[in-house]
Amino acid sequence: MAEEPEMTLTRLPGAVRSRVLALAAGVLPDVADPPPALRKVAGFAPARRARAGAVQLTSALEGDDDFRRQVGTLVEASLPAESTDTDLAAALWLRREYADLAAALERLGRDTGTARAAEAEVDRLRRRVASLQGESRELREAQRQQLAGLKEENADLRRRLGATRAELRAARAAAEEATARAEAAEQARSSVSGERDAEVRRLRARVSELQAGLERARGESRGQREDATLRARLLLDTLIDAAAGLRRELALPVATGSPAARVEEELAARSGARTAAAPTRPGDSRVLEQVLALPRARLLVDGYNVSRSVWESSSLEAQRARLVRALGPLVARTGAETTVVFDAAHAEVRPVVAGAPRGVTVLFSPPGVLADDVIGELVDAEPPGRPVVVVSSDQEVAEAAVRSGARAVASAALLELLGV
Repeated sequence: MAEEPEMTLTRLPGAVRSRVLALAAGVLPDVADPPPALRKVAGFAPARRARAGAVQLTSALEGDDDFRRQVGTLVEASLPAESTDTDLAAALWLRREYADLAAALERLGRDTGTARAAEAEVDRLRRRVASLQGESRELREAQRQQLAGLKEENADLRRRLGATRAELRAARAAAEEATARAEAAEQARSSVSGERDAEVRRLRARVSELQAGLERARGESRGQREDATLRARLLLDTLIDAAAGLRRELALPVATGSPAARVEEELAARSGARTAAAPTRPGDSRVLEQVLALPRARLLVDGYNVSRSVWESSSLEAQRARLVRALGPLVARTGAETTVVFDAAHAEVRPVVAGAPRGVTVLFSPPGVLADDVIGELVDAEPPGRPVVVVSSDQEVAEAAVRSGARAVASAALLELLGV
């Protein structure tokens, strides 16, 4: 018997080809020593094996005879007694029984043609049903619109009837009102002369009353002007006394140091040596609190300069949060307008400081700008005479603040005042 020609998997109908891959994927875990390309696929779920491993299964079934033989044996053993023509065709292809496969494909083709004809008839009937349903909907819509028109016409007639009845009632009321007015006019004509005399007497009495009220108002106006002048003078005296008290509050503390210290600093500056920030003197924290308690005081804090001096081992985020929270009680106690400036010259993203207390503003310097320059701009923006305090242990920041008319305090003084 001549050997039958080989039929590749791609020549099979789509349904049979898909069934071959599904059956092979179902028995793949039971195959002894599967090809290396399918070993990973064997661990997938059955549906995923047929989908994700379709290329590997096709290659193995067409190129590996042993693998195809094992799959055919396992599929034949797993098929139920009453299998579909598609399952039977898939099993025949796996066993290379091409003669029986051709007959099965022929039967499958006839069944497919019959099924397609039935499906076409069903589609035709469905389209007919849809057409009838559309006609029914159109008929119902036309009836609904006709009914709506009748209802609208009925409502219009009712509105017209109501308007006519209202006009009739209004006409009757107008007639009755005209009759009443005629009777009242007749009565008024009989008494007009007496009412005119009474009105003249009333107007004369009113004129006299108004003249007396005008005289009283003139007297009261003079008294009010005198009272206003007195209040203004009292307010002016109060402001003068308050200004004198404020001048005493703004008096500078007892001078410390000596002229020799200034000479030493000038000599060190000319020699190029950089002086260190002045240490906190005893009582600086008390002086700081007194200045912040002045009216409209302004507090500018060099953020990282203060936080790194006490929380250097903590992250920058933790330093910011702890410093801002610590300033809350001080600001609430003194009422000073407070701004904390953090250096972000080299940062691309500006962090967010959540939970800032009332009265505390948090600023980050713009890209390429140091926090020292931002503090200098804030000091220069303040009007002369306003008490402004800059907290920083940076000598350059402190000196720039003093040159601009502000007070400079070391970071340790603020930390002592905060109780840190």
